[in-house]
Amino acid sequence: MLDDIKKTLWATADKLRANMDAAEYKHLVLGLIFVKYISDTFAARRAELTTRLTNPADDYFFANATPADLAQELEDRDYYTEVNAFWVPESARWEALRSAAKQSDIGKRIDDALTVIEAENPKLKGILDKRYARAQLPDGKLGELVDLVSTIGFGDNPSTARDVLGQVYEYFLGMFASAEGKRGGQFYTPASIVKTLVAILSPHSGQVYDPCCGSGGMFVQSEKFIEAHGGKIGDVSIYGQEANPTTWRLAAMNLAIRGIDFNLGREPGDTFIRNQHPDLRADFILANPPFNISDWWHGSLTGDARWVYGDPPQGNANYAWLQHMLHHLKPTGRAGIVLANGSMSSSQNSEGTIRAAMVDADVVEVMVALPGQLFFNTQIPACLWFLVKQKTHRKGQVLFIDARKQATMISRVQSELTDAVIERIAATVAAWRGEPDAGGAALGADNHSENDSCSRMEYADIPGFCRSVPLAEIAQHGHVLTPGRYVGAEEVEDNDEDFATKMQQLTEKLGEQMAKGAELDQLIRAKLGGLGYEF
Repeated sequence: MLDDIKKTLWATADKLRANMDAAEYKHLVLGLIFVKYISDTFAARRAELTTRLTNPADDYFFANATPADLAQELEDRDYYTEVNAFWVPESARWEALRSAAKQSDIGKRIDDALTVIEAENPKLKGILDKRYARAQLPDGKLGELVDLVSTIGFGDNPSTARDVLGQVYEYFLGMFASAEGKRGGQFYTPASIVKTLVAILSPHSGQVYDPCCGSGGMFVQSEKFIEAHGGKIGDVSIYGQEANPTTWRLAAMNLAIRGIDFNLGREPGDTFIRNQHPDLRADFILANPPFNISDWWHGSLTGDARWVYGDPPQGNANYAWLQHMLHHLKPTGRAGIVLANGSMSSSQNSEGTIRAAMVDADVVEVMVALPGQLFFNTQIPACLWFLVKQKTHRKGQVLFIDARKQATMISRVQSELTDAVIERIAATVAAWRGEPDAGGAALGADNHSENDSCSRMEYADIPGFCRSVPLAEIAQHGHVLTPGRYVGAEEVEDNDEDFATKMQQLTEKLGEQMAKGAELDQLIRAKLGGLGYEF
């Protein structure tokens, strides 16, 4: 039912944007959904208070109150803030906007409403995007969009309303990311990748940090995971940073509508040169930093305390991100990072040296190779790095998982990891770690049969899928961390891949074999050189 509503809302909203660019239009739509939500939750709290203030059996009963007295009492801000509801001034309430939807100045009215909401709620300062008066929509379309958002029923129960709104908001984020293509990936990480990170990290409580948080999807999924395991919102503290100002606002709204307390820094800012959480040491870090960025370096970063394993090359930030994450972990912390596949094998500049130092220091815990076509914004093959400060299990080993064949195509150009696949990966990692809940609890599922071996699995290497590898063997391979190099071939070859996937796998395998061939060629030349031969 809700899925149908989301699809209908999106189709209608998308039609209303006419020729407006999706990157601009998303802020109009998501901003209105946000205002509708906080106004609805305010109205729900107001209705609850009206009932309680007029009930002689209730602690809130307002004896001998006239209608005017009651109306004045209902405007007491403390009643709303005590249940973490935003205070919405009368002129900014949704009903006032809806009744003016057909007015020619509706854009200015919305901007004014956002201004007073920010002024009355310090937590929202600088977050609401006031661009409606200058929106380049055809005449009447903004009013029609207000009418459309008015049909989203968030209900009288604030908890249910929050869930409905959160799902609509997240669905729209994904659809806008798809519509924007490459640019969309700057603010949105596909849900199946986020779920995989969260399922493997198991962030039950403590401090959760994302130094390039986009629209906040990592945090939202962490809260879902906690609730699925019997915890509650508030069991984690949220810390994030985001350089893009508009994306920073999307993240703040995404968290606010879910009732998640957060600290995204005082303002948008570059994580490397304007680190807004310098003293934070987090229990969990989840991040999808931009791949292979070349314009990240600043002279002030020379000799930075974060570069424990070596100065990152100025032309690629991948190893700066990895070391930044390790720097911000607690000794018992754990990090999961999405990076381009090249990070696992590159030896350009200082990358190979840094990777070798990290492996030898035993801070690399798990490596997962991902399928292609998971992202909206790039076809670059990606992988997951899982890092720890101090291993308490499997010291001197790294778990490699090759999930390249595990995807399900959901469109001609897009794939995803299903919940069953994510659970298999998470259960494998949990079993390898020796965790007692290895298996079925990975995604909060509770419908496993008695014969479900995942719920009580013992770890074992599976050819073609996973293998635990000692550091000495990794060193023999030049500290390359590509799972395909270690897990071997499947016992039964699967020939059902589509052409693009098969081609990608063959290309990667060819690259690995060429790299190995180059290593052998260098070794032969060195040996022959020692015998007096010259080249």
